[in-house]
Amino acid sequence: MKTLGHWIGGKSVESVSGNVGPVYNPATGAQPTHVALASAEEVDSAVDAARRAYGEWSQSSLAKRTAFLFKYRELLDAHRDEIAALITSEHGKVHSDALGEVARGMEILELACGIPEKLKGELSTQVSTRVDVASIRQPVGVVAGITPFNFPAMVPMWMFPLAIACGNTFVLKPSEKDPSAPYRLAELAAEAGLPEGVLNVVNGDKVAVDRLLSHPDVAAVSFVGSTPIAKYIQSEAVAHGKRVQALGGAKNHMLVLPDADLDFAADNAINAAYGSAGERCMAVSVVVAVGDTGDELVAKIADRAKKLRIGPGDDPSSEMGPLITREHRDKVASYVDGARGQGADVVVDGTGYTVDGHEDGFFLGVSLLDKVSPDMDAYRDEIFGPVLCVVRADTYEEGLSLINSSRWGNGTAIFTRDGGAARRFQLEVEAGMVGVNVPIPVPVGHHSFGGWKDSLFGDLHIYGNDGIAFYTRGKVITTRWPDPAESGGINLGFPTSS
Repeated sequence: MKTLGHWIGGKSVESVSGNVGPVYNPATGAQPTHVALASAEEVDSAVDAARRAYGEWSQSSLAKRTAFLFKYRELLDAHRDEIAALITSEHGKVHSDALGEVARGMEILELACGIPEKLKGELSTQVSTRVDVASIRQPVGVVAGITPFNFPAMVPMWMFPLAIACGNTFVLKPSEKDPSAPYRLAELAAEAGLPEGVLNVVNGDKVAVDRLLSHPDVAAVSFVGSTPIAKYIQSEAVAHGKRVQALGGAKNHMLVLPDADLDFAADNAINAAYGSAGERCMAVSVVVAVGDTGDELVAKIADRAKKLRIGPGDDPSSEMGPLITREHRDKVASYVDGARGQGADVVVDGTGYTVDGHEDGFFLGVSLLDKVSPDMDAYRDEIFGPVLCVVRADTYEEGLSLINSSRWGNGTAIFTRDGGAARRFQLEVEAGMVGVNVPIPVPVGHHSFGGWKDSLFGDLHIYGNDGIAFYTRGKVITTRWPDPAESGGINLGFPTSS
């Protein structure tokens, strides 16, 4: 059986820890690969490679960095189908969804290609007599990224292209559930000419995470994952003197007003709730039906849900693939049974679903729960699977209050034809990303991604201008070139401008 090791110092490195974890094909349930689980010493080796590479890379010209980035973008474009196939084989999402993941990750790489514009700095001349002040941004050092299973290529690309464009070196700890795509990203970076040690990949579990959080040579940590782990990442990183951006979980609501086009809203609810089998932090997991829209909207969603084609991700006819593991599938299914017991109407029940010829795969059908109340587990918890809850609200104000009462504030959406209502919603709702007739409002690369409340720990969002700010430190330089014919004299008073 194949064992995937680490990428350290520009080359493949076999693990010496002796610890491995299983990597499954979720569509078949088979385990074609082991992944190495790094020891603390192996993490130290990766950080040391990044530290040694930092001096030269941080001093490299912007022209050199962008030359690499453009070449890397060209290589990724040529290999996007291969990377998508790796994602499908280990995550399970359908190939078209995997291709979209690669494309959205490449948006951030394209942003990084324009790093000379983003690092221009500022200059104020003659702020005082013969005194100029300049503001510049410099890299922070060795930075680490800890990324989730649901987007094994996209989320790493949200991090390391900008980090290395800014002059940092990077250690990536991807999910051990689907490690092949991020490993391939590192191989292609080396092929594009990235110097040894600038980008390293260490596979592992909590041992690797904890060592990255405590290592004295790691200056900053980026994380995307669940809220409990995001809280842990932030507290541990801060305790060890690191800057941190930790993006957590979500319970994203879609508010549907009575004037909305219900067919359009139903189509988008299906796409946003069940795409990628619901395993994404921007999935819509709650539809809030306002006024008398509920019965008709639920009927339209149910009709569409029952027609979805579920199967292996490498089958072009499949619209939704399996879940990542058998254990996660069973946990998601338990919420459907639990909601029924707590009084919800199970309009569509996807539990017990199997695919002919793939009976051992981790498949789960889609589920639709109606008349869900905020005290039910299916509403309160982040399910992270193909389960959509519908909550009824009498008024816009009641729906808004429900959304704002959530402990999460990642993404939200409103569906309406009323521009005034939409404008009011985008200002009043407590969430970091808002869609108007857009169910999954993931920002384009030059805007930043991130939520509020228990969806974000740290001050800065990821990628965009916030990403550049996170991966750099500001420095202000004040200069004076006095006239040789003049003497400044001695003045012990507080300096002022004149």
